Amino acid sequence: MIAETVCSAVSAAGLGIAVVTAYRRRFLAAARIAAYSLVPVGLVMTGVVGWLADTAFSPTAWAGFGVLGAAWALFATTRAVERRRGGTRAERKAARGASREAVAPTASAPSLGPAAGPAPRPAARPAAAPRAGDSTDDFSDIEAILKKHGI
Repeated sequence: MIAETVCSAVSAAGLGIAVVTAYRRRFLAAARIAAYSLVPVGLVMTGVVGWLADTAFSPTAWAGFGVLGAAWALFATTRAVERRRGGTRAERKAARGASREAVAPTASAPSLGPAAGPAPRPAARPAAAPRAGDSTDDFSDIEAILKKHGI
């Protein structure tokens, strides 16, 4: 009985706030507030509030909620472990088998044709000595970026 009275009072207060909001020409917000304020009365009229009041004081119902929570925790944990491992056991087994079949077992060397002796190495080029003017070029790029951003 008291839950129904509280829900009715909350709905009446919410509708009052919606009227004040509509008076201030904020009709979209007023409609949203009115929708939220009608929810408690709707719950009372459908009997959900009575059912919740009966459930809240039932030890069996609380034990049921505990069992549901444990089941949810198990599902979440197994899903997290499955994501970390990379799929189900069958998927991992199939992936291992596919990776073993990717390379032919008799392939020991690449078959690029007959080798014509050692390949000639390209001549090593000496590194160019830095010029005195290069350091200013490096800073000019940085200055351009800073100017672009107004710094």
